[in-house]
Amino acid sequence: MTEIQRRLDAAWLQEAPLGDLLAVLDGAGEEARVVGGAVRNALLGEPIGEIDIATTAPPQEVIRRAQTAGFKAVPTGIEHGTITVVVHGQPFEVTTLREDVETFGRHAKVAFGRDWKRDAERRDFTMNALSATRDGTVHDYVGGIADVAARRVRFIGDAAARIAEDYLRILRFFRFHAAYGDGALDPAGLAACIAGRAGLDRLSRERVRAETIKLLLARRAAPVLAAMAEVGLLEHVLGGVPLLASYANMGKLEARLALAPDSMRHLTALAVSVVEDAERLRERLRLTNAEYARCASMADRWWQISNRWSEREGQLLLYRLGPGRYTDRVLLAWARSSEGAADQQWHSLATLPSRWSVPVFPLKSGDFIGRGVAPGPALGAALAAAEEAWIAAGFPDDRAALAAIADATVAGLTARPPPRGS
Repeated sequence: MTEIQRRLDAAWLQEAPLGDLLAVLDGAGEEARVVGGAVRNALLGEPIGEIDIATTAPPQEVIRRAQTAGFKAVPTGIEHGTITVVVHGQPFEVTTLREDVETFGRHAKVAFGRDWKRDAERRDFTMNALSATRDGTVHDYVGGIADVAARRVRFIGDAAARIAEDYLRILRFFRFHAAYGDGALDPAGLAACIAGRAGLDRLSRERVRAETIKLLLARRAAPVLAAMAEVGLLEHVLGGVPLLASYANMGKLEARLALAPDSMRHLTALAVSVVEDAERLRERLRLTNAEYARCASMADRWWQISNRWSEREGQLLLYRLGPGRYTDRVLLAWARSSEGAADQQWHSLATLPSRWSVPVFPLKSGDFIGRGVAPGPALGAALAAAEEAWIAAGFPDDRAALAAIADATVAGLTARPPPRGS
């Protein structure tokens, strides 16, 4: 394919610290360019996140130039030609141009080179293979500029061959379309993903998890997940039947309440009906203990929550769970209800934490020891019984009510018959 060039605003390429690093690497017989996502996002008008740099200079030359300029150079992936250079506190990955010699997943054997076209052709999608020089010239060897303009995610060359190099590209195809694409999925790419889906089982669960979480939070995730479900790919990833309506509703509810999109809420809405589903996902996606506990908490009897609940019923659940877990579970119940995001009763229930602060149980061990309860199991039982009585009384905080609860609790304990055999 003939190289295509386009100019973009070069201001961000020339500002420190990026401009300082490019000035050091570019010249004296070597060339350096910004590559990949930063160029794609600049063309799309999207926020620019991590900035990666490619260069014709071999790794040792990158280190030499960086250190001479007073920058910190860390050989984070020197066997693959990657050096992390820290400039004024900001890290940049600098990778020497390369071409695959042998390909077997992410452990491809590579050789360093100086050919920008061959380096571009070894990447995954056309929109990710663009590179930009310091003056803002975008170099395109694979049709990426046209695909960016059309918001079309397309594999470079033969889609099946790209996937066979790393089966994670199946999930990346859907994730990038959800984040940057418009319209239908590229037919050739979709067909190759379906044909190669068994390769997902070869991937580490950690890598599958990372891509899945990113996909769930992408701009157009709902229709993309629906497309994955239609061809059986989503069930393959999750190990269970996806709940697409629940997932879509969760995003609407977060927007309604001005909450940031949350990956665990989205995952639970999509794939968890009962606690056992959370256990399955913990193994399948290698969830952390905290992530699993959160999913399991959302799944625990969410179906008991109703928009017909009184404020008092909401307070009881909020006290038991705390604000974070309460919000999670109420939102899951709301997402699976027949009422929509505009329902005022659900809204009132979901926003209860903003109106009511969870009180702290005010009675302490000393309140019962002073009433003759000995430390040990009896004291624990007294505290637990008193807390339940305090909750039932409506969380009172006046001294008289608290004293009455403590007295009644002790009286109840002493009135119990002794255990058999004593």
